[in-house]
Parts: sequence; structure tokens; C-alpha cells
Amino acid sequence: MTHSLLDRSEYVEQVYLFQLLRERSAEEMPMQELLEQIRYELLSTTKLPFAIDYLLTELKHSGLMSPAMTRLAHYFTPFQAFLVHQAEEETGRFTMQTALQVLESEANYRLKECTAAGLFFFQFEVLCRNRLHYDRGLTAISFDPIFSKDWARWILQFRAQVGLVEIADLLFLASEEYSERLIAAGQSLEGKGPFLFGRKEGRIAFGNRRKEPLFLFGALQRHLGYPTVPRPQRRDENQDVIPQLMRRMERLESRIKLMEEERRASLDITKFYKKADSFPPLD
Repeated sequence: MTHSLLDRSEYVEQVYLFQLLRERSAEEMPMQELLEQIRYELLSTTKLPFAIDYLLTELKHSGLMSPAMTRLAHYFTPFQAFLVHQAEEETGRFTMQTALQVLESEANYRLKECTAAGLFFFQFEVLCRNRLHYDRGLTAISFDPIFSKDWARWILQFRAQVGLVEIADLLFLASEEYSERLIAAGQSLEGKGPFLFGRKEGRIAFGNRRKEPLFLFGALQRHLGYPTVPRPQRRDENQDVIPQLMRRMERLESRIKLMEEERRASLDITKFYKKADSFPPLD
């Protein structure tokens, strides 16, 4: 796979694309129609309109976008393709609306003072809050072009240890805060590291050991300034209450009408009979 960082103009147009898709998908328009409309609103000097053409071809062929995003590895990151793939699964647990919010926030963050640490924390928090597949998600994150080889190796090691070792401990052991404590204690750094996170991240991780991971994410987001991760929207069950009540009322009205006809001895049960010609012929 070949991945490279894009020009700033590409991320500007990606933010615009994901924002429009998120806003207009609320109108329950098919994704194919939305992409066909939005394609002509994008800056033609960028590569995004050509990428959308490829997405449209895949949509018409399979009804999915994620396979095309995976093949466009020089443009879309594996994590972007992973999010869309999760949203396209039939489980419905991770919605396309949430995926578009995440994609918009991530592209917008890359336009600002994006750091490797901040992007990692944002992407990993997305996995945690939305209960996405850690193994595939962290593998996709490791291929992001913003991460060096040391970062990629550490992310894959982190993937293997999540669930076995506390998250705060894993982050602290990969921080400059830990390396400075080792030096101050006169201990060797051999076999330790890599120390990818700064002292600030290390102190935050150390201060949140044995605590709920959401407190760790909250502190990291406040101090590092990466985007707030969109929360999964709870389905409003009250939306179905009125239609259900209407259907029940209709059934009750029908029953009451039958009871009144029966009480008046005016019930004609022959109207419930099936006509003879509606039955299949007997051999």
C-alpha cells in the first residue's frame, strides 16, 4: 500500500464533502444521488472529483463505497475506508451519519496544527466510544502517512496489548515522562521505548491510571486540543410511539365496529368469505 500526505486544498475539499454529505443525508437521499450532486460543487483543480467518480462507479456496481476507498489508498487513508466499511455493515450499530461526522472532524483537524499524538488519540477514541473492531481499526491507523515507522510499529504492539494491559499504562510507558523518570532513578533505557509521547501526555496518562478510560480521553482532548469525538446518537424510541398508537387505534376501531354490528344483529359475516374463484382449482 502506498500512502502519502495530501495537499492542504484536498483536506479543505474533504471537509466540505463530508459536511455536505452529513447535512444532506439527513433528508434520506440515496448516497449515489448526493455524490452526483456534490461532485460539481467541489474544486475541480483538486483530485477529489476524480475520486468521487470512482466511488460512484463502485456504488452503481456493488452499492458500497468502502471497496473503492480501499483501492484509492493514495488518496483516502485506510482509517477513512475502515470507518465507511463499518458504517456500511448491516448491523447498523455504527451509522453513516456518525462516520461522516468523524471524517469531517478528522479532515478539519489535519488542516490545523495536527500532531501524530493528537491524531492517534482522536482515532483511538473513535474506536473506543463507538465500540468498533480494535484489531482492524488499529491496523488501519498504523498505515496513516502521518505516522513514522516507529509510530507504526508501536501502534501494532499497542494493538496486541489492548485489553491485557491498562491503556493509561501503555501510554505512560511510551512517553518522555517515563524516560525522564528512568534517567532520574539511574536506570538504563535499553529495551525501553520508543518514547513517542511528550511529558504532558505522560503525566496525563500517569494521573489517570486505574480510572475510567473516558476520563483519560477527556483530559487528553482538553490539553492536546484534538477534535471532540462525535458521540454515537441514541435512537429516539419515541419517534415510533405515535405510528404504533395510530395502528392500535385503527385495530380498536375495527373491533368496536364489529361488536356494535353484532349487538344490533346487523353483522354480515359473508363479507369475510373468500370467493370461490380465489381458491386454486382442484385436480
